[in-house]
Amino acid sequence: MALLLMTRYSTIPTRLDLPALENAVLERWHGERTFERSVEQRAGAPLYAFDDGPPFATGRPHYGHILTSYMKDVVPRYFTMRGYRVPRRWGWDCHGLPVEYEVEKELGLSGRGDIVAMGLARFTDACRSLVLRHADEWERVVTRLGRWVDFGDAYKTMDRSYMESVLWAFCRLHELGLLYEGHKVVPYCIRCQTPLSNFEARLDDAYRPRTDLSCVVKFRLADDPNASLLAWTTTPWTLPSNVALAVNPGLDYVDCVAGAERVWLASNATERFPQLTAPRRRAKGRELLGLRYTPPFPYFASVANAFVVLSADFVSADEGTGIVHLAPAFGEDDEIVCREAGIAGPQPVLDDGTFAPDVADFAGASVLETSPQIVSWLTQHDLIFEQSEYLHDYPHCWRCDWPLIYRAVRSWFVRVTTLKETLLAHNQQINWVPEHIRAGRFGQWLENARDWAISRNRFWGSPIPVWRCEACANSVVIQSVNDLETRAGRPVPDLHRPYIDEVRFPCDRCAATMARVPEVLDCWFESGSMPFAQVHYPFEQESEFAATFPADFIVEYVAQTRGWFYTLHVLAGALFEKPAFRNAVCHGVLLGVDGRKMSKRLKNYPDPMDLVAQHGSDALRIALLSSPVVRGVDIRFNQDGVRDAVRRFVIPLWNAFHYFTSYAALDGFEPRGRLDAMSPLDRYLLHETEQLRLSVEGAMERYDFGAAYDAIEAFIETLSGWYLRLSRSKAWSSGTSPAKTACYEVLHLSLDTTARVVAPFMPFVADALYQSLGPRHSVHLADWPTTRGEWSDERLAAEMRAVRTIVRLARSIRERLRIKHRHPLPALYVGGVDSSLLAAHADLLKQEVNVKNVEVLSKPDRYVTRALRLNTPDLSKRLKQRLPALQRAVAAADYVINPDGTLSAADVVLHAGEYSYRMEVADQGEAVAAEGRLVVLLDVARDDSLRMEGDARDLNRVVQDLRKRACLHYSDRIVVSILGSGLEPLLAAFGPWLMEQALAVALTTTELHDSVAAGLVTLGSGSAHVAIGLAPSDRRGPAAESSDVAPE
Repeated sequence: MALLLMTRYSTIPTRLDLPALENAVLERWHGERTFERSVEQRAGAPLYAFDDGPPFATGRPHYGHILTSYMKDVVPRYFTMRGYRVPRRWGWDCHGLPVEYEVEKELGLSGRGDIVAMGLARFTDACRSLVLRHADEWERVVTRLGRWVDFGDAYKTMDRSYMESVLWAFCRLHELGLLYEGHKVVPYCIRCQTPLSNFEARLDDAYRPRTDLSCVVKFRLADDPNASLLAWTTTPWTLPSNVALAVNPGLDYVDCVAGAERVWLASNATERFPQLTAPRRRAKGRELLGLRYTPPFPYFASVANAFVVLSADFVSADEGTGIVHLAPAFGEDDEIVCREAGIAGPQPVLDDGTFAPDVADFAGASVLETSPQIVSWLTQHDLIFEQSEYLHDYPHCWRCDWPLIYRAVRSWFVRVTTLKETLLAHNQQINWVPEHIRAGRFGQWLENARDWAISRNRFWGSPIPVWRCEACANSVVIQSVNDLETRAGRPVPDLHRPYIDEVRFPCDRCAATMARVPEVLDCWFESGSMPFAQVHYPFEQESEFAATFPADFIVEYVAQTRGWFYTLHVLAGALFEKPAFRNAVCHGVLLGVDGRKMSKRLKNYPDPMDLVAQHGSDALRIALLSSPVVRGVDIRFNQDGVRDAVRRFVIPLWNAFHYFTSYAALDGFEPRGRLDAMSPLDRYLLHETEQLRLSVEGAMERYDFGAAYDAIEAFIETLSGWYLRLSRSKAWSSGTSPAKTACYEVLHLSLDTTARVVAPFMPFVADALYQSLGPRHSVHLADWPTTRGEWSDERLAAEMRAVRTIVRLARSIRERLRIKHRHPLPALYVGGVDSSLLAAHADLLKQEVNVKNVEVLSKPDRYVTRALRLNTPDLSKRLKQRLPALQRAVAAADYVINPDGTLSAADVVLHAGEYSYRMEVADQGEAVAAEGRLVVLLDVARDDSLRMEGDARDLNRVVQDLRKRACLHYSDRIVVSILGSGLEPLLAAFGPWLMEQALAVALTTTELHDSVAAGLVTLGSGSAHVAIGLAPSDRRGPAAESSDVAPE
């Protein structure tokens, strides 16, 4: 559909084509530079800093990106309307394994050897050309979603200015003594041939099920070849590198017989090995320390101090044998225990994951494929006690998906362990959403922080800015491009390999040549530098950086607590002694409909842009941001939620604006701000409108997206399902009146406020609705609604809540007894409320419940049973010996519930939370409902007059449906024809009312030959089938659309 020109109260269409409307709004935003103007008009306003994490552009946006994009759009829109300047700068993560891996796949390369053979210059150029291949599609998708962000000024981690700031950060860490080059066991990918950081091995689903060959190995005691120590391993390929065994000094160990030999293992592990006899001897682990054994393989038998039993507290008997084999080159704990014992473990695995010639029997074989051969070798030498396949969670490379190994390599490290207390203190200053992240996932990660391996043995990335003398031990850490160019005596146009590797300069100690070390920086180090590197700090824009650091807001999915959030936190604490951000939101993960990770192969999710094309982006935004995923919960994505969002949010809100603009345009209403003739219902709507503003503000202060949408949905129900339904007779009446004018004034104020409050949460719909009220500018250029304390009326709101509960209970009775809501009943009786409330709102209750009388229900206890439950755990602490007396009084129903909600019994007063109370209907067959202290009874005995009125209302419902089917405008006058036998009494009694309701100029009992719509109805009285036809009485005006909110 084409978006109508929104002049003052131009009627907006009844039927909403949301995708078409959104496309029209997008065109207007683009043509009018609405986003740019929203930032420009706040030029002198306080700054709200938002850090936008840079995605890789090597793939297309998926649901995770879309969810985060919506959250990253809501917050800046909201704070912009609150009067802040909120720059939104896009960024691209350009370096690292993700890009290299895609280039390797595209060029048919496999590993470092192929890259080196191809030439680093060609490989670098290929990376540079691929890195932003999908950038245009990202911009198209993000723009279509309605997210406002500045793509034109996007920062790129491969830009020279960004890289220079990264090099400065490395140099600054070095100056602070927080960098070192060391040889440590780290996660290692043999396909990518590079170390990874410990958090990279735990990203996303890096740990996944893998079946490996496990074995229990016999380590024969050196002084008793008939006795062995049993050790279990799931990595048999590490056994050739074994140099020690570890036991827990506090565990109990036993010597058992197995066949013709004796074996030692933990006492608690014996049940796993039924072939063992009863223990011969027992000993504590500490008694086994120092025992020596014969190495199972001969390759490293000469290692000093090796092949001995050592002490290690991490050893457990929960799995395996309670004895652990140690290979310090392949286990961090192994390396620590052996180092303390003066044992230097061998490293027989090459960079490509194959065994070196030292391991003669397996030289050249990949460690990931060698375990069966190693177990076979051990079996031949009678050193295998048991073997089996073992299914366990095993770490995989987050980019190439290959299984990782842990391997001792030389790398550059940030001393995170030195920063631990600082990082923990800074964590306490951050508002985490959900709150448990602070002490839980993030806090625990910091508590166990390890030094961060930041160098990669790769090619496409920011270079490690360290130059070493080829002759002496001198090394230099470069702090800027100018520093490097000054030393080199020439320009350095490109900081990437291989060009940066060609930059050499004389050593300032011995005059020999200094060359750069070959590694590049971890791309997580680069993205963690984003707050300062995006503005080229410290080389320029120092004031801009100072104004935006720490960031006010940041949001990503929860795994980034071990990724980007972590690297930001570490670098901010190390370089600036501050947290990197003040408010951090962690959302959950969207899973496929089958509960598994979304996968193209599994086809377990719909294409997100297909959903946007079908239902609109606002619908998808609402569905995602109103779900538990924004509170950190993983959920299954179901597209039914998108359709449901339209039904629950968009359509009722759209119909409310349609209703108002249609009648306001028809009556030529212009707002004057006069509120001197308001009804209680009018005042209640203003109260709820102010509560909407307050609730959304409170939710956004907590960054609780779900609570904001809950408040919006509750208000839409109040507006559409309560106020408009009860007020429509005012608009339907002809002419003007003080009550009608007050209704229009209140609706205009409420809808104007509503459009602005919901603008960040459904930006397309809100903009169209806001302009339907008359403003020529976008709602996103408007200010947030101001405080209207005079609208608040808590007493009236409490009364109206009680009235709405009464109505809901009365309607539930009708539904249970299958009595139509249109059919009038004699009376409504209510117990548990003050009679003054019923008297004050009797007319409203009569209208909503459709009864003739409203009365106080005497003796409501006749219809219900009472169920009261005490909060015994809490009361026992407070009342102690008095609790039994209270329990006896409650059991005997000897208690009183006071007006303030407290309960009195046995000389004790109980407060909210110390008891729960409810009433239940005694007989479900009766027309009774109860909730809390309320008891509602309907008199359902209808006489002939009430039945006739019910038939009239059925007729009116059919007429209204036919008006809608005929696409008539509210003001179109009609002629109604009603045919049927025995209708004379009904038409005589209700004919004038039917004509008034239908805007009919005539009602006839003869057939209309030029009717535009007709229908049939069977009346409840059983008098006849009725044929209804109608025709416009004046065809000179163009037909317009009708609404489904016309009164009965």
